[in-house]
Amino acid sequence: MPPSLTDRFLSKIVDGPLSCWDWTGHVKPNGYGQVKVGGRPQYAHRVAYTLTRGPIPDGLVIDHLCRRRHCVNPDHLDVVTTRTNILRGVSPAARRARQTHCARGHEFDHATTYVAPNGTRHCRRCAALRARTRRRREVHRAPAR
Repeated sequence: MPPSLTDRFLSKIVDGPLSCWDWTGHVKPNGYGQVKVGGRPQYAHRVAYTLTRGPIPDGLVIDHLCRRRHCVNPDHLDVVTTRTNILRGVSPAARRARQTHCARGHEFDHATTYVAPNGTRHCRRCAALRARTRRRREVHRAPAR
């Protein structure tokens, strides 16, 4: 009789740093472990969550709290929205979203922040300063021929 999914899964785990369970099976180039379930490849961390906690609700993803993609410790896996997962990370988008002040030190709040149609935030005070500088430059320029 072939080994059960749980037995096959557990045979591919070793202890890692930060109390992680490191996946020793196939690891994809993106850093996530992979295991075949019913002949189809699945991410190992998603299988670990499903085996221990139950199905992953539709529209939600698994976030590695330890930030280690090949960790399959269910205690390190949290079900969240894609947005929450991205904002918890260290990507440029996540860093920008955590900013509380613009590059010149003006606080991002409702009164001083403009949100562009693409979702980026802009400081109204800095925009006004750029506009004043642009108008001053135009006064001193020679007319175009």
